[in-house]
Amino acid sequence: MVQVKESLSKQYNQLFDIVPPAAIRAVDIKLSAVPDIIKLTLGEPDFAVPDVVKEAVKKAVDDNDSHYAPSQGTLALRQAISDYIHECLSGPIYEPKSEISVTIGASEAIYDSLSALFNRGETILVPTPTFCFYQAEALRLGLKVVEINTAPSYLFTAEMFEKAIQEHPEAKGLVLNFPGNPTGVTYDEKELQELAAAIKKTDVLVLSDEIYAELTYGQTHQSITRYIPEQTILISGLSKSHAMTGYRVGFIAGPKALMKMVGLAHSGVVTTAPGPMMAGALAALTVAKDAPKKMRDTYQKRRDIVLAGLQEAGFTAPTPKGAFYIFAKIPDFLPQDDEAFVYELGEKAQVGTIPGSVFGAGGEGHIRISYATSTEKLEEAMQRVIAYAKTVKEATELSPAE
Repeated sequence: MVQVKESLSKQYNQLFDIVPPAAIRAVDIKLSAVPDIIKLTLGEPDFAVPDVVKEAVKKAVDDNDSHYAPSQGTLALRQAISDYIHECLSGPIYEPKSEISVTIGASEAIYDSLSALFNRGETILVPTPTFCFYQAEALRLGLKVVEINTAPSYLFTAEMFEKAIQEHPEAKGLVLNFPGNPTGVTYDEKELQELAAAIKKTDVLVLSDEIYAELTYGQTHQSITRYIPEQTILISGLSKSHAMTGYRVGFIAGPKALMKMVGLAHSGVVTTAPGPMMAGALAALTVAKDAPKKMRDTYQKRRDIVLAGLQEAGFTAPTPKGAFYIFAKIPDFLPQDDEAFVYELGEKAQVGTIPGSVFGAGGEGHIRISYATSTEKLEEAMQRVIAYAKTVKEATELSPAE
């Protein structure tokens, strides 16, 4: 092991001291040590990538696609992304050459947008519970994060936005994520229109992460770019819709003037996305554009299995309208410290979940369950949770008599 020179031990960006660690991964790693555990921790689809996507990547490799691609992505892929946003998300028609960038996953897209469009010390609003990466990246960049607790509806409404602006008139940005991680909550058309109308009255710039757009149940996703494209940066990718998490293909779309800055951030960080992965992404958005439907139908069945099992065990949770997560309230007869409870559930029931508090204000006393795993594992996991809850409840009911 190499020991750093003592005088250099504090030679790092001091903002990292206030950034919370990657809690989701940390919990997942710790629970992985439990024998025979069924992990419902990560947002990792269990489906295989569509064959046509794999073939497109193989062909690109065989054709020696091993050189630098255009910094913002191949034009063919950017055109396919533009078509996808317009046709599938009801968004505007973005100009492929100047209003779209292909990134290394949606994570890079989030970083590029935050770093390029906001200045150190500026305030951004983050409705919670939500994916904790937004807050972490913003803090690393020296931004001020104002969390807005949306519990119990978990929907950030026009009224909430107006109240937040009254309290924080200095706010420059708003991060939206819908369908939401960890709650699965999303907007209907009226709710989205009302929120967009409220935002339009301000100069707040919206970063809208809509990576779960293809995974909605009982309704069709509409992007907020349909209503306020002039003040929205759209972030998405293919990790969830086509089970391409390891391919690391995301994208950003927005007005030309803003995307010029985002493009500079992107090219400075990664230069360009890999050519073969972009070839696969092009196939996903063209030849395999119907692939998400089969996955969506399966996820909906899995969602219902988990909801039924949780209800039997005494948990309560809103029915997700999108994504592949359930955000469940821990029943009163079980430990209410969600972090402690997650480890107890892992050790005693051999079921891995994520504590709700890692997703920000409003998440306390909850757990997030990912149902992006096999039906068989979900059925077994629910039986284990039911048995565990029953044992604890019976012991609790007997304890006064003892």
